[in-house]
Amino acid sequence: MPYRLAYLGPPGTFSEEAALQYAPQAQRIPFLSIPAVAEAVRSDMTEEGVVPIENSLAGSVTDTLDVLIEESGLQIRREMTVPIQHCLLAPPTVQADAIQAIYSHPQALGQCRRFLERCFPKVQVAATLSTVAAVEEMKASTIPAGAIAPHRAAALYGVDVLAQGIQDSPNNLTRFVVLASADHAPTGDDRTSLCFSFRDDRPGLLYEVMGEFARRGINLAKIESRPTKESLGRYIFLVDLEGHREDPPVREAIDAVAERASLLKVFGSYPRDATT
Repeated sequence: MPYRLAYLGPPGTFSEEAALQYAPQAQRIPFLSIPAVAEAVRSDMTEEGVVPIENSLAGSVTDTLDVLIEESGLQIRREMTVPIQHCLLAPPTVQADAIQAIYSHPQALGQCRRFLERCFPKVQVAATLSTVAAVEEMKASTIPAGAIAPHRAAALYGVDVLAQGIQDSPNNLTRFVVLASADHAPTGDDRTSLCFSFRDDRPGLLYEVMGEFARRGINLAKIESRPTKESLGRYIFLVDLEGHREDPPVREAIDAVAERASLLKVFGSYPRDATT
């Protein structure tokens, strides 16, 4: 049986580009949502799955964070970074000045905010499940419409490119992760992702936890918070740190955090992408 790799589809998305970069020989299987990609991996429908986790302009991808927090049996095995260039697409019969609606994934809409505000301030903007789903909805629209999607989608779906490079910043990068049943063995240049939360709150508690990493010389590449969804004002803290969970200093720090936290979940350790 060929190696199977799930990704956020349909074909033509940046997730497919990341999947091609990661495993060009794999049997790529598209799914229409990030939870669906995760379920494909968890249920052994595919060996691994590629999903976006962070964009340099729009920030974290909340669906991926929620999957990592809430689902069991999934680990981050790899990470990769893909440059993002968005294009405005339209059917051959639609000119830019006729467009009444623009479709795209919420992340892409956020990354092209200034372009939309300047060039299409009165146009209806609609969110879709993916950038390529936006092309399909654009083609099915009963009013003249456009879509923000990758350049490759134009050839795949027979539409025109009206503008390209429309993202707010030329330094637009998306970080993707590979989900699998197990994470990666140590390589000597690794990153570990985890989350934790507290049942009770008191002054200095988060400071103490951060100190466990600082005292051991562990660099924190990122820290952010997400609501626990249990009550207002309760948060889960998400951390990316340099090092592998099996490295003694990292293992000691994680054990120390576990003593203070009501929840601690290690999402996985994996080789660090040199561009992140």
